[in-house]
Amino acid sequence: MAEEQVEAGGDEMANAADWGLDDSATEGDKDVAAEWEAMLADDGAEQGDAASATNASNNDGGEDRVLNQDEIDLLLGFDSSDDNEEDNVGIRAILDKSMMAYEKLPMLEIVFDRMVRMLSSSLRNFTSDNVDVSIDSMTSLRFEDYLNSVPLPALLGVFRAVEWENFGIVCVDSSQIYSTVDILLGGRRSTRPIRVDGRPYTTIEQDIVKRMVEIILADMSSAFDPLSPVSFQFDRLETNPRFAGIARPNSAALLVRLRVDMDERGGMIELLFPHNTLEPIRDLLLQMFMGEKFGQDSVWERHFGKEVLQTFVKVDAVLEERTLTLKEIIDLEVGKTIMLDAKPDDPIALKCGNVQVSSCKLGRVGDRIAVSLLEEVKQMKAVTDKLV
Repeated sequence: MAEEQVEAGGDEMANAADWGLDDSATEGDKDVAAEWEAMLADDGAEQGDAASATNASNNDGGEDRVLNQDEIDLLLGFDSSDDNEEDNVGIRAILDKSMMAYEKLPMLEIVFDRMVRMLSSSLRNFTSDNVDVSIDSMTSLRFEDYLNSVPLPALLGVFRAVEWENFGIVCVDSSQIYSTVDILLGGRRSTRPIRVDGRPYTTIEQDIVKRMVEIILADMSSAFDPLSPVSFQFDRLETNPRFAGIARPNSAALLVRLRVDMDERGGMIELLFPHNTLEPIRDLLLQMFMGEKFGQDSVWERHFGKEVLQTFVKVDAVLEERTLTLKEIIDLEVGKTIMLDAKPDDPIALKCGNVQVSSCKLGRVGDRIAVSLLEEVKQMKAVTDKLV
């Protein structure tokens, strides 16, 4: 072994001598290599520090941060921690902005206030009991959301607005149905809360609800009459909300909830109007008060009327008109006579454009031909009265 190591050492020395390297040169190369290793180590440390600083800044900025489930729900508008479900947030709030809020239709509140007064009197006559009806809320929502919120069993009365050519829904909740049936059929007058059964409604109960819906529709028609005459006709009675599809699921709708109190009993009546149903009278519902006329300025109207009365118009005194063929018109020459059926004493027409304003008689004043009116200018008088 010693001999082999000596031989290996001799071979290395021989190779170093062949390449012109000695022991001192080898030591210098080692020192250079060590310096290069130290420099590379320093560069790697600097790059590592820069990378860590970049990652820290990214984490601070939140660019690479993963959202948790609560933040995702809040972004999408499904915040379960919020007790007020009516205040939508996130993307859901952006989508709901497309729905027209009832606050933008001021006349609706006036119409339903009138309806509440009329309905209170009608239900008193219907039940022979003390009935008080009030508006609980008026909200805008999507049609599908309303159908999903209707508790079963339910009775939904679908009605048709004849003049508006669309439909609506009247929903009477179970408490109101049982309270009305109890009063009409002579039940005991107790203040205990009515137990709502999950059974389907009987034929008697459905007939009573149908009669109540007809009363509601009649009063609602009377409430809308001063604004826009409309007839609400009962169409059908549905027990499944899915069968009461009168609009697309994503269509916006107006929900009016009426509270009915009958001697510490009662319930809720819901009126649902798709926005398409109210669209024919939307301009009328935008009024701030009954009879308001938008875009109308009385001062400007008076000024405009005075200026119109000072406008010059061309008036023609037509002696006679005759119809000629195209050939006769082509054959007309200078000096040719056209015979008319009018006589010198016949009245002539006084026209403004194509409108005859009066009849007159031809005469002369001095050297000029004049006409004398035979009747009052009635049509123009009516126009000037409106302008003034």
